[in-house]
Amino acid sequence: MSQIINIKKGLDIRLKGKSDVVLSRPSMADSYAIKPTDFHGVTPKLSVNIGDKVKAGAPLFFDKNNPKVLFTSPVSGEVVDVVRGERRKILEVIVKADSEVEYQNFDITKGNFSAEEIKELMLISGLWPSVIQRPYGIIANAEDSPRDIFVSCFDSAPLATDIDFMVKDEVESFTAGVKALQKLTSGKVHFGLNADYQKDSLFTKIDGVELHYFRGMHPAGNVGTQIHKVNPISKGDIVWTIAPQHIIMLGRLLTKGIYDASQIISLGGSEVKKTGYFKVISGASISNLVDKNVNNENELRYISGNVLTGQQISKDGFLGYYSNSINVIPEGRHFEFIGWALPGLKKFSMSKTFFSWMTPKKEYSLDTNLNGGDRAFVMSGQYEKVVPMDIYPVHLLKAILAEDIDKMEQLGIYEIIEEDFALCEFVCTSKIDVQHIVRQGLDLMVKELG
Repeated sequence: MSQIINIKKGLDIRLKGKSDVVLSRPSMADSYAIKPTDFHGVTPKLSVNIGDKVKAGAPLFFDKNNPKVLFTSPVSGEVVDVVRGERRKILEVIVKADSEVEYQNFDITKGNFSAEEIKELMLISGLWPSVIQRPYGIIANAEDSPRDIFVSCFDSAPLATDIDFMVKDEVESFTAGVKALQKLTSGKVHFGLNADYQKDSLFTKIDGVELHYFRGMHPAGNVGTQIHKVNPISKGDIVWTIAPQHIIMLGRLLTKGIYDASQIISLGGSEVKKTGYFKVISGASISNLVDKNVNNENELRYISGNVLTGQQISKDGFLGYYSNSINVIPEGRHFEFIGWALPGLKKFSMSKTFFSWMTPKKEYSLDTNLNGGDRAFVMSGQYEKVVPMDIYPVHLLKAILAEDIDKMEQLGIYEIIEEDFALCEFVCTSKIDVQHIVRQGLDLMVKELG
């Protein structure tokens, strides 16, 4: 085994409702959606009209600023709605699915693809948006050649998904996808592995990749943490990241010639009656997963993705493009008299304010209550305890608020995206919307520097 990298800063939030490692195949959802809001920096322009028939892999919209980047339907069926928000901003393109998926075929007869041919296939099939560029956390530019490609092969977030379980039956497709990634970089493909349990997993059996083992608290599983510890990003560097489920989709594209967006996701959270793993198609409506499967005693929050960084959706909402989990937790609209000062055994805290430090294995049912409102942004040292990178998080956030690009560069803006500061938001006594500030800074960098 390679040297183990120990993550000594961070926080494991122990929530009730972790998914049972049991796979189910629910009935196919009635409708699916691709949401432009999942993709930072994309200005969508429709390729279809309501009433059009589409196949899986047919374009629904493209990026106005980069027309080569297509966003395609995960299923075959009829385009039934285009949901718009303020100023007619496109929020969702909804497809009512056929009973059986009909795929659009892509030419793979050549076989041994070059890097440019792989990129072209990914672009026309709609799979290219799965490749994310660091810095900035945006869809990669297909004309670039990245320094390295990083893949996080485990999840350390609250209610973490078992990625090893998700990919274990997809050996052929995953292997083909990794071989394709190796052609897209002049550097290396790096896998970040959990040092505690993945010694014999599929990820360790892939040839030609660099394996790095991590042990410690969340955010050990964040790809940003892994990049920082292995080979940090400097000004001018371009690094690509991609999730294991999208590598499998890439392998299917190259071996079968279709955009097969089926994947395994987890369903968890304290308010779910029967947790587990489900084989679904990307963009699926979650209604058939949660209907009659959640506690109705409380007002609930449905989250596509993990509870720290995921997107709030309705019970009839849709799985996000980058999500591999659905989590359901209680809403926190109640008020508790001097709740911050009352001791209690049912409360979780990073500090010793409550008694959670005395019960390190106890799981908690936490709601979304902020337990307070916005306060002055003070130097408390809390952020530094949960950010394992060699940066000063508060100073960086203040540089972003001041729109001081030189300071942002010096303080590590190229190293981070929102998920890397999600724990700062959780522990913040000032209730600062940290992830929103980080995205503002990243958008400013893209605007000013390109």
